[in-house]
Amino acid sequence: MTGKKQDHAEATTRVGLCDLTPTQLKVLEGVNSGLLNKQIAFDLGIAEATVKAHMTAVMRKLNVHNRTQAAIAARAMSLEPEAATR
Repeated sequence: MTGKKQDHAEATTRVGLCDLTPTQLKVLEGVNSGLLNKQIAFDLGIAEATVKAHMTAVMRKLNVHNRTQAAIAARAMSLEPEAATR
């Protein structure tokens, strides 16, 4: 992207990342690290359905349509992936 579209996308991502709850941020970190929903759920001690609900909210707040775009947005905002242990 170039110009105004890129500026808008970056601003939307920046605002969205700031709007995430602590749990949503942890779920996004798991996705960014390449973990499956089941692995994220186990790590956080929550149900897999809850992880899915958090990811739906994360994608809405970041204005993206899938997990890959969410991970790209997270990396663009300097949310570095942790080394996946699984």
